[in-house]
Amino acid sequence: MRHWLLLLPLTLAAGNLCAWELAGNMAVEGRVFFQSPLDPRQYDNDCSVSLEPEFSHQWDDNRQSFVFRPFGRLDRHDDERSHWDIRELQWIYAGDGWETRLGVGKVYWGVTEAMHLVDIINQTDLVENIDGEQKLGQPMAKLSLEKDWGTLDFFLLPGFRERTFPGEDGRLRTHPRVDPDLVTYESSAEQRHVGYALRWSHYIGEWDMGVSWFQGTGRDPLFRQAFTPQGELVLAPYYEQIEQASVDLQATLGEWLWKLEALYRNGQDDAFYALTGGFEYTKVGIMETQADLGVVAELMLDDRGDEAATPFNHDLFLGLRWTANDAQSLAILGGTIVDWENGSTLLNIEASRRFGQAYLLTVQLRSWLNVDEKDLQYPFRQDDYMQVELARYF
Repeated sequence: MRHWLLLLPLTLAAGNLCAWELAGNMAVEGRVFFQSPLDPRQYDNDCSVSLEPEFSHQWDDNRQSFVFRPFGRLDRHDDERSHWDIRELQWIYAGDGWETRLGVGKVYWGVTEAMHLVDIINQTDLVENIDGEQKLGQPMAKLSLEKDWGTLDFFLLPGFRERTFPGEDGRLRTHPRVDPDLVTYESSAEQRHVGYALRWSHYIGEWDMGVSWFQGTGRDPLFRQAFTPQGELVLAPYYEQIEQASVDLQATLGEWLWKLEALYRNGQDDAFYALTGGFEYTKVGIMETQADLGVVAELMLDDRGDEAATPFNHDLFLGLRWTANDAQSLAILGGTIVDWENGSTLLNIEASRRFGQAYLLTVQLRSWLNVDEKDLQYPFRQDDYMQVELARYF
């Protein structure tokens, strides 16, 4: 990452150090796997600890602010999962009808539940979780203009972050494993390549919409077979240059949420389009209680078919979301993703509950069923697991 992006916000905020605010969380996490690993080097069970503090400061009548949010994890077995990252390190200036951000930040685009198709600014932190929810911080300069006709965001992205991958001892990895030391790029600038993005977002009545454009190094690597110096067959990541146009829509119609994400991407390989969309229907106050029950259904399509870099190329997601609406914020989301061509099935259950004002318990269960040997989820067929995390917020 460019050093000036890191040092400039810190210099601007250093004038008044007495008004800092501290928040964040620290957590302990355990994973229990229900089957023996495919590779004897992999562990059976695992535990780790993580820390994610956030330091923030505002001045100049709250027109200027500074946010610093580092993250670190120490894992018992997997050296690659023991890592640290700067999730955010930003100086923010809010003017009249405009805002600028400079440093390292996180940006989220999208509306769907099962797959965040159009979200492309930040790289996936895959060692954290294979669901793609966790992201690495991205060096950026961002300018936002707020007008009556919507918000226009301009991004300058000076630098590229490589995706993280589990090590040879880690679970939830491919077979053969990915070796990031053998990475290659289409661009001769490699990690120093500068990307660009533009996004317009607005709402009209019940409709929220966004139209985005991105040009730069693709966040999803392609993989080529290679050999390590020790003669081990591995997968070597290859990052190509891409151009992507996308749209995301969400309509709130009473108890119904209708959602769509669609993209068209052009790179070194043939151009393609992909989409994911569906609905979420929520029944408020089921059985005369304060709890809500939601039904989620989403379709995922990629016109590359079985040649797609994602396993979710012709799949259907069906889920139930139950929210207690109680003081403990108890919530459960359960769902399944089924490939209607080969029958490969992923089951997922997530539950969370607060204890007091400071503690959050999260439980996740995942299981793969009837996975076709040509499906990209085939390496996880013996990785069914339960993950339990207890986090303390401060």
